[in-house]
Amino acid sequence: MKLVIFGLSVSSSWGNGHATLWRALCRALHDRGHRVVFFERDQPYYAGHRDHTAQPGLELILYADWSDARKRAALELNDADAAIVTSFCPDGPDASALVLRSAAGVRCFYDLDTPVTLDALERRQHVRYLPPNGLGDFDLVLSYTGGRALDRLQAELGARRALPLYGCVDPEIHRPAAARPEFASDLSYLGTYSDDRQPALEALFLKAADALPDHWFAIAGAQYPEHFPWRSNLRFVRHLPPADHAAFFASSRATLNVTRGPMAALGFCPSPRFFEAAACGTPIVSDAWEGLDQFFTPGSELIVARDTGDVIAALSLPQPELAEIGARGRARVLARHTALHRALELEDALRGCEAHDAHPSPHERPEACSA
Repeated sequence: MKLVIFGLSVSSSWGNGHATLWRALCRALHDRGHRVVFFERDQPYYAGHRDHTAQPGLELILYADWSDARKRAALELNDADAAIVTSFCPDGPDASALVLRSAAGVRCFYDLDTPVTLDALERRQHVRYLPPNGLGDFDLVLSYTGGRALDRLQAELGARRALPLYGCVDPEIHRPAAARPEFASDLSYLGTYSDDRQPALEALFLKAADALPDHWFAIAGAQYPEHFPWRSNLRFVRHLPPADHAAFFASSRATLNVTRGPMAALGFCPSPRFFEAAACGTPIVSDAWEGLDQFFTPGSELIVARDTGDVIAALSLPQPELAEIGARGRARVLARHTALHRALELEDALRGCEAHDAHPSPHERPEACSA
């Protein structure tokens, strides 16, 4: 298949989790014989932190503004088997309009940020990456979030067919690695700063650092403000490129997963770092949210922490016990959550649309809610 994607970024992992997912998924799609054309607006903040520009089976088209991209995009869509517009695409409404007018075999919207989308709609805020008439004209809506989020995409945005396509990991990049002294810690955390993640990070990470002054803690991620409450036993890496993720995880006895507020509230929304850390064999300490047990078995493949005491208890476990948890988590990821698994699921979802009438006439489409 030829897939044409209009997304946020594949060229830079700075401050976003979209890039690493697309790199892994596009590599797996290439291994399956498919090719991807990816349209990305050339944003200054990504251009300054560009860490990926080429890989087999992925053609990256960087454009200055939509008027520059429209003609080329229309040509690419003429023979596309599937076209996908994603959440946080800077030109989402324009790209969606072009895709919906095109002859692409399956027209799809992939919301990689469903809890954020639904939370904004609930607050009656404008969601700039959504088409003005919702999602009812797409043949397929994919969501990074499962569970009741899928029902809400249908009820609130008119999606006719909504399926989950969760995060994944490329086990060639995220795998056990040698530790590096500059990353050494008892507990690490990798993630972009977010206000709605800060309360959980305070309880499960910073308070644990206060309670364990003889232990080392490490944070890596972009967009941390200067007023962030740093500790003397806390190491910080401002931006960690994907090539260094495995070493960062390998350098800690355990790593923390903290879910953004809207995602934790909705459930069934595993962070990409979740799978990456597990693939590296690093034991995970995670906040609790609905659906967590659908991805890993708590107590066996990861440790669930509801408060500071749970984190302290996890770090007090003997190293062999922590290592066993990490090994079981890695086995689960390799069995269920690699990019190859998601590529197969994407194939099934797209072919499922082909099995039905992928382009019903407008009067057959349910009326979509306005975004």
